[in-house]
Amino acid sequence: MEVPPPPRWRLSTDPDTVERDLTRLVLTLVELVRQLVERQCVRRMEQGNLTDEQIEVLGVTLMRLEEAMGDLCDRFDLTPDQLNLDLGPLGTLLPAQ
Repeated sequence: MEVPPPPRWRLSTDPDTVERDLTRLVLTLVELVRQLVERQCVRRMEQGNLTDEQIEVLGVTLMRLEEAMGDLCDRFDLTPDQLNLDLGPLGTLLPAQ
């Protein structure tokens, strides 16, 4: 049984949905940057370049950022899956959670 490809996400030009679509796009970009920062922090921790205090501060900060993204998604009635843009043959923008 062949599974149909996921629908491609496109910015709607419908005046009634343009605000939601732009919000979705902005939150997608914020989530991408948040994930990149998180991966960089993990790399620095694994390399041993950080003190215990710095690791603690980064951990708390990353948790707060993740909570803030969750709150924003809730506020705009979006799920994390809806933020993951389909880039066609390249796959999705964000890695699978």
